[in-house]
Parts: sequence; structure tokens; C-alpha cells
Amino acid sequence: MKVLVIGSGTMGTGIAQVLLQGNNQVVLYDINQDALTKGMERISKSLSKLISKNKINEEQKASYLQSLSITTRVEECRDVALVIEAATEHMPIKKEIFKMLDGVIQNTAILATNTSSLSITEIAAVTSRPDKVIGVHFFNPAPVMKLVELIKGLATSDETFTIVNEFITSINKKPILVEEAPGFVVNRLLIPMINEAIGIYAEGIASAENIDQAMKLGANHPLGPLELADLIGNDVNLAIMETLHKEFGDPKYRPHPYLKKMVRAGKFGKKSGEGFYIY
Repeated sequence: MKVLVIGSGTMGTGIAQVLLQGNNQVVLYDINQDALTKGMERISKSLSKLISKNKINEEQKASYLQSLSITTRVEECRDVALVIEAATEHMPIKKEIFKMLDGVIQNTAILATNTSSLSITEIAAVTSRPDKVIGVHFFNPAPVMKLVELIKGLATSDETFTIVNEFITSINKKPILVEEAPGFVVNRLLIPMINEAIGIYAEGIASAENIDQAMKLGANHPLGPLELADLIGNDVNLAIMETLHKEFGDPKYRPHPYLKKMVRAGKFGKKSGEGFYIY
């Protein structure tokens, strides 16, 4: 399948790599040429790591990269069968992107968003094909994490879900069906836990290392909540928490003030070099 991925950040390039390894033709789009170049380098470096682990060989890497192209012009991608948007987790930006895509990409194409918490129905409403809009939520790092949440908006057709469900299975991921609700399944459970861990840290009850050790050794989690917060990105954690708080109107979803302070300081985690840990 020919797939257009919108956004060349960590998630966009991770999704692109997964698609390439599933033997698809991929076009990576970004408004910034430098970001695209860095995205290509990130994918190449990640594939090289797989070679060093004997998971793929040099010929496979070359074949994958041959199936990848980059562009700053969506107009060149009209003929794709599927679009996966992986831009900033901000509703006005996503609406603008989907309105643009709807006017450019062929009418038969499915438009998917990798949103981690936003309303699929609201995003779909700016298009003339809400039946072909669906949430396809990969998890970071996309090449490693097996789960993909498939979220149906109010107008998403059964046909669209079936096509995407089969496609996600074909790229060696495990899809689960989720009816639209704030935070879907994983983030509705996960982000409040991270928020509570931040509260424990901010109150000086335990160090970041000990909080993480407690959950790894006491609850058998592979990563502690603050390690995970840094991996996801504290700006993303805050955006999801604010969405949960706004949508439910329940104070239990209120973002901890320390999380807001971290984001204001630019301490996003691994991607910025500093969060609850130094990288």
C-alpha cells in the first residue's frame, strides 16, 4: 500500500519505519525540509541498529529506504491509499491538516490520525469524508510497541475500520477496537498514574529513581512512571491530561502543577535532553 505519513518527528518517523518494514511504499511529509532530512537520518540509524542486532540485513535496509520518499508538497501525494497524521497533539493544528488533506488527497483514501487523546469525531467533522476518518494510535517507540488502538469516530464506517484493522495486522502490530472516549484506553489509565507519580515526586515523598523502582519491582512494570513520562514527553503528558480534565470535568484528571512547571521550563524528557532525568 502507498501511505503518506504527516510529520517527521519521533512518532512520524517511527510509524514510517514500521510501514516500510511491512513492505509498503511510504511518503514522509513535513513543512520543514531540515526536519525531513533529520527524519530520514533517524530512520536510517534505527534500521542500522536492527542490522547490528541481526534482525535485518543490509539488503533489507537498502530496500526499505528505496521505498521511502520525502516531500514538503502534499499535492504530490494525491494518489495515496492511506494517510497517517502524526503532527502536534493540538486540535486546531489537526483540524487544519485534515481540512487540507481532504481537499488534496483522492476521495477514496482513508485519513487516519495518530492522536493520543483527541476526538476523532471532531477532527472528521472538518472533512467531506467523515466515514473515512479513523484514529490509528501507535505507541512510542512505534517500531517496538506492538499495540495500536483503532478509534472509531461517530461517523467512521465499518468498512473503514475493517480495511485499517487488516492493514495494521499486516504490518505485524496488534490492533484493538476502541470506541471514542477521552484518552481512549491506554492513556486514560496510564496518564493519571504518571500524574500521580509526579505528585509523589513533587511532594518529596520519594526520589524519581525510587518511585520508578517501586513500580518496576512492586508492580512488575518494565519502566517506571517517571522514566515513561520522559520517554513519552512531558509536553505530551500535559496535553493529554488537559484533554482528560476538560472532557470529563472531573478534578481527578487535573494536571499536577509540577508537570506544568516542567513543561514551561522546557524539560520535556528524553527528546529535550532533560526531564525527571538527564539524558
